[in-house]
Amino acid sequence: MHYDYLIVGAGLYGATFANIISKQGRTCLVIEKKNHIGGNVYTKNINGINVHMYGAHIFHTSDEEVWNYVNQFADFNNYINSPIANFKGELYHLPFNMNTFKEMWGVETPEEAKKIIEEQRAKEGIDNPTNLEEQALSLVGRDIYEKLIKGYTEKQWGRDCKDLPSFIIRRLPLRFEYNNNYFNDKYQGIPIGGYTGIIEKMLEGIEVRLGTDYKTFLANEAAGKDITFDLVLYTGPIDEYFDYKLGQLEFRSLCFKNEILSEVDDYQGNAVMNYTDRETPYTRIIEHKHFEFNKCKGTVVTKEYPAAWKPGDEPYYPINDERNNALYEKYRILAEKEEGVIFGGRLGSYKYYDMDKVIAAAIDAARAEL
Repeated sequence: MHYDYLIVGAGLYGATFANIISKQGRTCLVIEKKNHIGGNVYTKNINGINVHMYGAHIFHTSDEEVWNYVNQFADFNNYINSPIANFKGELYHLPFNMNTFKEMWGVETPEEAKKIIEEQRAKEGIDNPTNLEEQALSLVGRDIYEKLIKGYTEKQWGRDCKDLPSFIIRRLPLRFEYNNNYFNDKYQGIPIGGYTGIIEKMLEGIEVRLGTDYKTFLANEAAGKDITFDLVLYTGPIDEYFDYKLGQLEFRSLCFKNEILSEVDDYQGNAVMNYTDRETPYTRIIEHKHFEFNKCKGTVVTKEYPAAWKPGDEPYYPINDERNNALYEKYRILAEKEEGVIFGGRLGSYKYYDMDKVIAAAIDAARAEL
């Protein structure tokens, strides 16, 4: 068998590329290391509820082309992401807005809230932040930092905020209006029926092999000339492709604990509850039925635990510090010289992507090929 493209990875990037290329008459074989399509946007129906198996994914974009593209494959509801922060039993609306400030200080007007924040910022007296803690204090003051940033961030990164670089939070948006919409994008929602259905429709008519590792595939089949192809689209880790010969890029990982609560119809009254104190071991609880306004009996909740990463673990968040960015740049230069291979996606680009940006990048890559 001969294919125009071997596509490594059946996530959003690989599926989008394959969909566009195949519609123009190009042949594709998609291989995926996991035993399912969809990558980290994979959703699974459990007891009538579409569960986001790799954490909450809320689609949002201001790119009309991307929005129109994904709407070919699913109808989206009008879900608006409005998480709640739980600090030792105190509840605050997110993102930081007038509802948050009302709950924290009892203020009612933007002028009152701005005055408190400016007074706290001035009291810290930080002009040149050298770490994340100083950066946060210089932006929002002590109260918001201590209750809503410090514990959550330290759990997320596994380090004290004083030991984290300031660039992680170059800015912290403050909204001086009563608006709990986490995103500012024009288009927002959740695909009715889950994300897996989108990927299935993208890959209709395209051969997909699951549980197939790229290097093993090459050794077993392509190298034996059973399968040939002209080009590779590679969406796996870029350092893994080059056998880590320049060193290993670092990530943070996550662990998920799903709980099926058949006797509970509504566990927390919201899709996402962040736990911002340091003592609670998980960063958030997701109640999946709220994403699609599901009224079925019972519920499914997921506790999300940040975790150190090691090879073999699922890589979630690139650690884009100075050392890792410099190492990635070396790999990027190698990748540019690699004939017959296109690198893309979150792992191939060592970059944290929102879903719409992944799709936009894949559309651009497919257009460049066509």
